Amino acid sequence: MAEKFWADARLEPKRAHRWLLNLDGIDAFVIKTVTKPSFSVSETAHSFFGHQFYYPGQVTWNTVAVTLVDPIDPDTSLMLYNKLRLSGYDIPDRLLREPLRPGLFTPSKAEATDALGGKVKLRQIGTVDDVPNQVVEEWQLFNPWILDVNFGSLDYASTDMVEISMTLRYDFAQLIAKP
Repeated sequence: MAEKFWADARLEPKRAHRWLLNLDGIDAFVIKTVTKPSFSVSETAHSFFGHQFYYPGQVTWNTVAVTLVDPIDPDTSLMLYNKLRLSGYDIPDRLLREPLRPGLFTPSKAEATDALGGKVKLRQIGTVDDVPNQVVEEWQLFNPWILDVNFGSLDYASTDMVEISMTLRYDFAQLIAKP
């Protein structure tokens, strides 16, 4: 297979700059970087007659990190803040106006996943059978929700764009190889 790759000019590797991330309500052009899903497998040790043997344990899916730029229009900061509100969070100033209700400030998993549209898909793009811009790999995150957001930093000495860092938590991911 390795010889075929180098011998056939039509074959090419997946490229790190050819991808799309679908996040409900967030325009794809503001998403600057994303880490692909990853997992870890725990281990269990068993001692037997002076020897140590290891067995695979539980699979844990690791978080996905996303970096976004924050244009004035559409306002990415406002979109992410609204997703927090859609998750069930309510600002504490409500305490001044209304009596305390149970669960007033706590997001729920159902609301948090619904705030992201219930689905997050990461698609890698490439050339397949001489046809450019085809989906060559697709990851779907199940029950994704926003774990944390950092709205960036400001600096009078910088002309850089403001970047937002976001971490997504999900239950598991599915890889769909194309074609």
